[in-house]
Amino acid sequence: QVQLVESGGGLVQAGGSLRLSCVSSGRTFSTFTMGWFRQAPGKERDFVGSITRGGSTTNYADSVKGRFTISRDNAKNTVYLQMNSLKPDDTAVYYCAASSRVLPLWSTPAYNYWGQGTQVTVSS
Repeated sequence: QVQLVESGGGLVQAGGSLRLSCVSSGRTFSTFTMGWFRQAPGKERDFVGSITRGGSTTNYADSVKGRFTISRDNAKNTVYLQMNSLKPDDTAVYYCAASSRVLPLWSTPAYNYWGQGTQVTVSS
């Protein structure tokens, strides 16, 4: 079983930055592709980005491309989401997730395990 715990959320003004962290339990972290999703009130859970097991490849939603960066440290069982130039539209609960399935990484069914989420609020 894999447990994921996000941290780093909070309240920030538009234009500001936050870095989210997601720590995984267990010794299998490096075998998972990791993803970040977000869900605003009343909306579906949307793909933010993903990173491959070794960290060599990342993919991002168009809405965050150029502003958000995903990285990982397999020695620390941790994946990060650096968010810059934040906008009020970025307000949501942010979730990290781990995938070992052969499915499109932008889709929620691709992910076996999910964290509990961390709230990010961007004020205008």
